[in-house]
Amino acid sequence: PETINKVAIQIKKLKELGVEIAIVVGGGNIFRGVQNSTKLGMDQASADYVGMLATTMNALILQGVFKKMDVPTRVLNAIAMNQIAEPYIRLRAIRHLEKGRVVIFAGGTGNPFFTTDSAAALRASEIDADAMLMAKNKVNGVYSKDPRKHNDAVKFDYISYDDMIVKDLKVIDTAAIALCKNSNIPIIVFDFANTESMEKIVKGEKEGTLVGGLSNHAC
Repeated sequence: PETINKVAIQIKKLKELGVEIAIVVGGGNIFRGVQNSTKLGMDQASADYVGMLATTMNALILQGVFKKMDVPTRVLNAIAMNQIAEPYIRLRAIRHLEKGRVVIFAGGTGNPFFTTDSAAALRASEIDADAMLMAKNKVNGVYSKDPRKHNDAVKFDYISYDDMIVKDLKVIDTAAIALCKNSNIPIIVFDFANTESMEKIVKGEKEGTLVGGLSNHAC
């Protein structure tokens, strides 16, 4: 709860700066479908659907936090749950953003076998986002290897889409990178635990790793 509140406060600050904000939530902290469901004997597709349901729960929790902060928010779900969220419609999402509302995308892509990274890249492409800020757990950017396991890992301030794919760096899903490359959407990877990162990035300060875009872009 404390982390969610801190993130919500930062997002509210970004909104006050005039930034249009759309959020793609993952299914962590409630139920990790792929990691846990498959151990119960579920097939991959069923496990992925469980994960999508978890993203919906997380989206509703985040919406509740925003409501307390008087931040107008809409949850758009890729899976039909009309009693609790609006169905995902691209033009509706854009309209909500134009009206100054924070949009939360839930349910992933609505299809199994796609990661949250891919869902974020897809939605970013569909709404013509200027950039995709990708929060990662305990990793403050893109490294040559996992810094949690290797002390000699080297952090990149900038790396191209192609190098990310060729080097097979696991921090971002390959399909997501390809989608962002096709739509020319820069990705900024930062540490989720550093709640001030988003404001720094929006203000053009150096933070995390810039993937794609212009190499002289603050990252």
